[in-house]
Amino acid sequence: MDSGRLLICDDEERFGRFVQRVASELGYTVAVTSSAADFMKVYDAFRPTMIFLDMIMPDMDGNELILWLAKRHCPADLIICTGYNPDYASNAKILAEFKGLKSVTTLRKPVSVARLRQALHHERRASSEP
Repeated sequence: MDSGRLLICDDEERFGRFVQRVASELGYTVAVTSSAADFMKVYDAFRPTMIFLDMIMPDMDGNELILWLAKRHCPADLIICTGYNPDYASNAKILAEFKGLKSVTTLRKPVSVARLRQALHHERRASSEP
């Protein structure tokens, strides 16, 4: 069963692989990037239906990527994740929604397998509802 295409952007490669394993088990086709620059290179060709976005990265923060996605009228659902203050992800969610991005969920690291599955299932259901 194909659940969609998940594009992950997280500079912690080990965490990115963790998200990839969980999503693959749920039927997602997954691409993992570890920098904003790589994410932007992969985005058009991969055409994600869902994006998993780490907020704190060395080359560009998640807010900058959210603005980049909004300018491109990104139709993908968005999961925003941070290991820092949860307000950072909450504020990013407000920005994403204000800029017109679709369904946005926030997670805080460390993320359990159960919570990650729940977020991936929720986004998939939200995408398939009329």
